[in-house]
Parts: sequence; C-alpha cells; structure tokens
Amino acid sequence: MKVLLTGGAGFIGSNFVRLFAHNEFPKFSHLYILDKLTYAGSLDNIESFLSLPNLTFIQGDILDKSLVSNLAKSVDLVINMAAESHVDNSIAYPNQFIMTNIVGTQTLLDACLHNQVSKFLQVSTDEVYGSIASGSWDENSKIAPNSPYSASKASADLLVYAYHKTYGLNNVITRCTNNFGPNQYPEKIIPFFIQRLVAGKKTPIYGNGNQVRDWLYVDDHCRAIYIASLYGKSGEIYNIGGGKELKNIDLANMIIKFLGFNEDRIEYVKDRPGHDLRYSIIWDKIAQIGYKPKSNFDIQFNETLSWYVNKYRD
Repeated sequence: MKVLLTGGAGFIGSNFVRLFAHNEFPKFSHLYILDKLTYAGSLDNIESFLSLPNLTFIQGDILDKSLVSNLAKSVDLVINMAAESHVDNSIAYPNQFIMTNIVGTQTLLDACLHNQVSKFLQVSTDEVYGSIASGSWDENSKIAPNSPYSASKASADLLVYAYHKTYGLNNVITRCTNNFGPNQYPEKIIPFFIQRLVAGKKTPIYGNGNQVRDWLYVDDHCRAIYIASLYGKSGEIYNIGGGKELKNIDLANMIIKFLGFNEDRIEYVKDRPGHDLRYSIIWDKIAQIGYKPKSNFDIQFNETLSWYVNKYRD
C-alpha cells in the first residue's frame, strides 16, 4: 500500500515516519511525505530516514491543489496530519487555522475523490468535543469546540464526514488526546517547560493549573493511526486515548521534580480565553479493531523528559 502522509516532518508525523522506517507498518510499501516545513516542521526530524528507497519527501502545501492532486494519483491512502495546532496561536491568528485545517483538508478530500484514492484518514483531536467536567466522551458525543483551533478541526471533521455521505468517499477520522514524545516544537507544554527550566526561567501556569488532560505517548498514537487506516470502517470516528489524566499543575511539578528544582519555579499567569477545563475520552472502539497501547507512561515520560533535557542543554 502506497501512502501519502501530510505533515510528516512535524511532531506526530516524524515519529510516524520513524516507526515506518523501523518496519512497524509492514502493510505500507512506500511513504510519500508532504510537508510545508513551517516553523513547527523540520527536516532534521526525519533527515536520517530520507535515504530510504521506500520513502519520498516533497516540500509543499496541502493548499496547493495541483501538487496534491498529482501526489494523490500515486497512492492508495492519504493520512492527513498537516495542521496548525497551537491553541494560543489560533487565538491570535485564526485565519491561518481556517486555511490550513479546513480549506487544506478540503483540498485533500477533493484530490482523493477525483483520483479515486482508496482511503482517507483525518487525524483530529479530542478538543473538538469541548470541555467535560466529569465522565468521558465517546465517538457519538456532540462536538462543541471552544477555541479557533478546535473549531477549525471540528469543521474539517464535518467536511470529511460530508464527503463520505455525499460522495461515498472511504474515510476515517481519529481523535486523539494530548501527545507527548520527542520532536515536539517547544510551544507545547512539556518541551516548553523544560526549555524554560533549563534556561533558568520559571514555568508559567495558566490560571490555577487545574486543567486536566489525558496523555498519550506519540508512538502509541501512530500505531493506532496505522490500525485505523487498515481496519477502520468507512465513515467512522475512532477516539485514541492514553489513559493518563493529569492536571497541568501536577504535570509541571513532575517535570520540575525530574529536573531537581523546587515548586518556586512555577509562575501563575492569567488564564487564556476559552480555556477548556478537562478533556477525557472513551477509546474502547479502536481497541475493538486491534489497538492496544504498548507504552508504559512512567517509562516513556521519563525518557521523553531526558530527550528534551539533552536537546536543550546542548
């Protein structure tokens, strides 16, 4: 199976490429990587794999209709990981999120439809569900996004579903919780905190830090996407969770303790607008098609922290 992976030089994408290069996705014969190489994507993340004969890198934009259509002619599956994803940036610059996350997705859908690509997989987020005080969302829960980022992802999800219902396009949507692991751009909370602490600065915590997130190791997420791409039913949504809910303040304290610092390294700052209090999902559905996490949170979390400490202390 020949695959077009968009956003393959970013955080999740580059880890997907690494697993592909290590033969974890045996049903994929060739991986075409399309990435615009914006600030959050870097060739350094995948450079060691670019010489592989079954991997091709193309620098380009998913908004480029001609390029996307030409690439779609050569593949059986499109996995869309390309996205603007930082909530703070979406508040400041929502237009960029509308163009990439919504119009870019539509460009890919059109290319798949017109070139009869066998399957399209949209990588989405649990943030489309909004905030939940107790309990957990399943795939039938209503979407109620609270930020321009999550609204753009929810809109893209609706487009994907509409292309299935209207045109019969074979597609699947996955919605993951917060990912952690190597190669994440330091606007995200774990590398951001470590970079600041290593530099002798404090870690800013929005509000009281009681916002709860479920943490998913990026390799498990990538494996779940692989399974959904093969066995996910057309028109269906699959939640992907990690099963480790943590308050942001607790996460910060874990990082601070790992680095040998004290709680005086925390600085509480004004909460951001529309900040969701808690995300939590039920992910039994993807388990039913063969997904089972391989990672141990404590081990992978410590390995991840060590990876960033080494990176920022160099």
